[in-house]
Amino acid sequence: MSAGRSADGREVQIPLQQVAPSLIPPLSAAPPITPPSHRPANPWPPSDSASQQGVPAGFLPLHGGFRDHFVEKPEDKYRCEACRLVLCQPRQTECGHRFCQSCINDILSHQNPVCPADKESLFKDKIFRDVCCHREIMALRVYCRSEANGCQEQMSLQQIPDHLNVCPFFEVPCPLGKCKERMMRKEIPDHLSWKCKHRETTCEFCATKMPLTDLQLSSHQHDCPKAQVSCQFHRYGCTFKGLNQDMRQHESTVAAEHLRMMASRNCSLENKVEDVKGELLERYKVLPALSSRLSELENQNEELREKNRQMEQKLATMQKLMSSHSEKLLEVELELRSLRLLRDEVENLRGTLENVRTRLSALEQGGRSGSGSTTHTLASLETQLSRHDDMLSVHEIRLADMDLRFQVLETASYNGTLIWKIRDYKRRKQDAVAAKTLSLYSQPFYTGYFGYKMCARVYLNGDGMGKGTHLSLFFVVMRGEYDALLPWPFKQKVTLMLMDQGASRKHLGDAFKPDPSSSSFRRPSAEMNIASGCPLFVSQSVLEAGSYIKDDTIFIKVTVDTSDLPDP
Repeated sequence: MSAGRSADGREVQIPLQQVAPSLIPPLSAAPPITPPSHRPANPWPPSDSASQQGVPAGFLPLHGGFRDHFVEKPEDKYRCEACRLVLCQPRQTECGHRFCQSCINDILSHQNPVCPADKESLFKDKIFRDVCCHREIMALRVYCRSEANGCQEQMSLQQIPDHLNVCPFFEVPCPLGKCKERMMRKEIPDHLSWKCKHRETTCEFCATKMPLTDLQLSSHQHDCPKAQVSCQFHRYGCTFKGLNQDMRQHESTVAAEHLRMMASRNCSLENKVEDVKGELLERYKVLPALSSRLSELENQNEELREKNRQMEQKLATMQKLMSSHSEKLLEVELELRSLRLLRDEVENLRGTLENVRTRLSALEQGGRSGSGSTTHTLASLETQLSRHDDMLSVHEIRLADMDLRFQVLETASYNGTLIWKIRDYKRRKQDAVAAKTLSLYSQPFYTGYFGYKMCARVYLNGDGMGKGTHLSLFFVVMRGEYDALLPWPFKQKVTLMLMDQGASRKHLGDAFKPDPSSSSFRRPSAEMNIASGCPLFVSQSVLEAGSYIKDDTIFIKVTVDTSDLPDP
């Protein structure tokens, strides 16, 4: 039984097994029951074969075994060998395996069917119903199929149809038949009372009973003789209000007045239209100028955006450059400070040396008298002078080293690009030919302040295959301060170039990608790795015949691609 309300508001009881199909459909017409999250959905469509065997329609699954939520996990003997679900209408083969009726029918539909469990041949006339197994499965306890809606009832599998006929959580369609909504059985009273669009209602004017949709969507209120309505000419100024049955008489008696109102309203609208037309014409006159001005502003805005973008890029570049120069300036200042101290010390030593020499000269003049003490003092001063000369030599060497370091700092590059200026080309070339200085190293350069440290190496008279005929140019990875933070092996693209100093600027270049397996590009364990590059970079005849040498100077450029380098 289910509670509902009749058209006049009285509560009635609806027998679930006796209502019309449009009111409470059979279980087969129910939609798929939304299962709990731990088990798959299971539709329960009608089964003609099941009905013929006394099983309620809609109780059996369309295909395969039962997907119900069992209270206890069923034993393996109750599972189908094909679908692995709990057996539905179990059938047993000659080889002793059980299958759902629909599963075994699928297997038998194939040519030369075999049992999927042991690959034994199957014959339709040797497969029989397993009544005992069916009875045991029907006795297994399960949760209600409306468990997802909140039902907590437990029952045997065969009791499900009877339970669903009374389950308050089972989904059913609206009992009125016209409404397409579905709801739980316990929600039917509320639905019929105030939710259903087809529920019965009463016209407030004539008290006629009808479905709510008929009252809302039809013209009943317009036709109802007792409805209070306004004259349809109220928009033109008529203020009459009354019953529908009096409206026709009103319209016939004041028709002329209605026409006058309409004419007056129409005249007023025509005047407004003319005013609007005049205003639109005035606006149309200035529209081309405004459109032109708008186009100009858009162009100017686009130009300003492009300039702003360029300025932002320049600003970002300048900020990076300023940051790098700030750090470089700090290093130079520290070196200069040390250099100044060293120079002051050298000057002091020179002053002391001059004093010693003056005293020595005076002593030499006085020592000509042959005094023994004077001779001893002179020897002591000569020893002191020799010691000071040695100290001065050491400091001059340190000063020269500091000058060299200062020059390296001034020319160091931190953007992966080296411009190497080699002066006195002829002399250095002769030194290379005479085997005095076979190769030259450039000043170090870096891919960034915390990047790889590198340099270039050149053989002016060639090396290896290029010896005596070519200039050989190589790239060297050096040990840096931040190697522990950098990826190894070194993989950046390297471009070597001899700069043309003439107007044509026909630079000679070559590029290569480092071989990751080469020891030249692994993390340096010594001061620098083995050089890698081009023994036949440029022939000496091409080098010396063109405009690559000017003022006895050549320029070599080395570029390392830093576009894909990660920050350390």
